[in-house]
Amino acid sequence: MIAATGPSRHVGAKLLVVRPGGRIEHWPRSALSALLRPGDLVVANDAATLPASLFGTHVPTGRAIEVRLAGRRTLDPDRVNDFSAVVFGAGDFRMRTEDRPKPPMLTAGDRVVLGPLSATVSRLLNHRRLIAIRFDGSPREIWEGLARHGKPIQYSHVQAPLALWDLWTVLAGPPVAFEAPSAGFALNWTALASLASRGVRVATLTHAAGLSSTGDPALDARLPLDEAYQIPLATSRAVRDTRRRRGRVVAVGTTVVRALEHAASLDGAVPAGEGLATQTIGAGTRLQVVDAIVSGAHESGTSHHELLRAFVDDATLTRVDHELESWRYRTHEFGDSILVERTVADEPRSLSVRQTATTEDANAIG
Repeated sequence: MIAATGPSRHVGAKLLVVRPGGRIEHWPRSALSALLRPGDLVVANDAATLPASLFGTHVPTGRAIEVRLAGRRTLDPDRVNDFSAVVFGAGDFRMRTEDRPKPPMLTAGDRVVLGPLSATVSRLLNHRRLIAIRFDGSPREIWEGLARHGKPIQYSHVQAPLALWDLWTVLAGPPVAFEAPSAGFALNWTALASLASRGVRVATLTHAAGLSSTGDPALDARLPLDEAYQIPLATSRAVRDTRRRRGRVVAVGTTVVRALEHAASLDGAVPAGEGLATQTIGAGTRLQVVDAIVSGAHESGTSHHELLRAFVDDATLTRVDHELESWRYRTHEFGDSILVERTVADEPRSLSVRQTATTEDANAIG
């Protein structure tokens, strides 16, 4: 795969499709709506991305640091004093994350100044670079400080500075995501209209998408961190109705899978309300709600890639990785997409096949 280096999201975008049983097909991403069925429910994350990268100074040493906000336990806009965060030393996104200098040694009680914001390190979270941080001031002062001083979290594969709105999907609403819920870039207004015309319903939830990489293998192995979410009553009802009518629940992004499956972990139902997703989804997970996922093209070893093991077996996922590489799919947040339809245990396996299509071919489906 090759890295997508900018926010051009739709021109020439590709879609790899994994059918039940393991058959692999290649389509233009514009065909997504035609590949879904009337009665399906598409659930997307409507979180807008925060300016969660904050540069400043570690007061005890006077050294430059970058604090990347990584999580909080609630989506309540009036409870924004406390966050978890990953801390880097001097430098910026133009340097590879894994090459960034470490921050000074941090201890509980250390003060940091981040532009107009001041904060205290509450505690270390079992790693020298993962901290709990508490901001001074009122919610309004904190929101204003983030807006004035914060920048979007960015990685070196995109060399030009990104504007915050480059990381907002067309459904972006509450500003709670720390990185873009980038699977949602597969949906534009044309796609949403096409879904509606085919009888595919669209619902949303809000999930505080966290960091995708820290540059530290030990920290990366702990991803994803705990992430807060909110499921509206309308979405809860839409999931219930879809399952009752034997339609499929199609999650747009790993965050949606995580929220729906966490919400359903008690008794299989998806209640409305707020929660904190604490689980890791992978090969050992028995999915209760989600039947298919639309995601980015993620590299092996990432938490996003690991989650796909809940949908398909390892042999199929290995073939997917080969197809993504040989067909030169673009990876990272502005890259191409995949649609993985979950294989039920009693369905027969089949060999992969390659299929190319034009948008006109896709319009003839169904």
